Amino acid sequence: MSGPRILFVVDAGAKVGGGHVMRSLTLAGALAAQGATCAFLGPSAVGGVLEAFAPDARQVAAASSQAEDLAAAIGAEQFDAIAFDHYGLTAREHRAMGQGRPVLVIDDLADRPLGADLVLDSGPDRRTQDYEGLVPETARLLLGPGYAPVRPDFAALRTAALAWRGEPVQRFLVSLGLTDVGGVTARVVERLRLKAGEAGLDIALGGGAPSLPGLTKVARRDPRLALHVDTPHMARLTAEADIGVGAAGSTVWERCTLGLPSILVVVADNQRPAAAALAARGAALVVDAAAPDFDTQFDRAVMRLLKDAELRRSLAQASAELCDGQGASRAAEAFLKLIAARGA
Repeated sequence: MSGPRILFVVDAGAKVGGGHVMRSLTLAGALAAQGATCAFLGPSAVGGVLEAFAPDARQVAAASSQAEDLAAAIGAEQFDAIAFDHYGLTAREHRAMGQGRPVLVIDDLADRPLGADLVLDSGPDRRTQDYEGLVPETARLLLGPGYAPVRPDFAALRTAALAWRGEPVQRFLVSLGLTDVGGVTARVVERLRLKAGEAGLDIALGGGAPSLPGLTKVARRDPRLALHVDTPHMARLTAEADIGVGAAGSTVWERCTLGLPSILVVVADNQRPAAAALAARGAALVVDAAAPDFDTQFDRAVMRLLKDAELRRSLAQASAELCDGQGASRAAEAFLKLIAARGA
């Protein structure tokens, strides 16, 4: 007997980035490992991410990310359960598109009604009461970094990476999102070039990132820079780095899994709560890209990490304690149990 067919409804684009697709791909991989078959429904930008990172994944193309276009694209699709990773959809759309099937919603906002049987929110400070009145009383909540969807190649490198954190800084990893909102990657790299000394700079970004053309020119004359465009090797790059500079979105949990001492750069409003929680736990340094004194704050954070090996070690330990990289398999198991129970 074949496993359940699961349809992921996801969003992507210049404003929302590619994080929704990436974490959904991770969860889909864990579901497939347990026998499920997954497909992705979303606008054309979703297809671009899938082509770069999962060319064999099946996409159902929608005209836009608007609810009516997504619903129309479902058409005669055959599926047994549905998962949403799309901030623009609420309970009405979840139930209408789900058509009575089990519904999983991946969220980190807790700001709107959700038509979910299962909610996955990996926020470090998320509490059950945050969803009171927003989800059905029967809904199950998978909360906290223990459920964060992290690709298995990160967990595979965890032991080795944690064994040597805190050694002299030789490499930075800069990863500020596939879409590089506002060209923030180039801005950060320019600051690092002034402060990093002889350390190498691994820069991961998407093929359509606005910073890419300029950074390509810089890399030709600065041998410290190595550009990694739509790279499938993020786990290795993260494990080999000594300091990370990353957006405060879902890739936070990749860096935590490998205990990478990091500066989190807040590039969107919805990232602020998680970033603040990580800072409060001593798991990361945080700077805000929108702050008028961003350059000064960022430079100060870089110099602190470069000079203080004990700070790097404490950040590594605190971040690794938050997330073990097994969240995708836990969430997949919970969703498959729900689907099986509803099908009984």
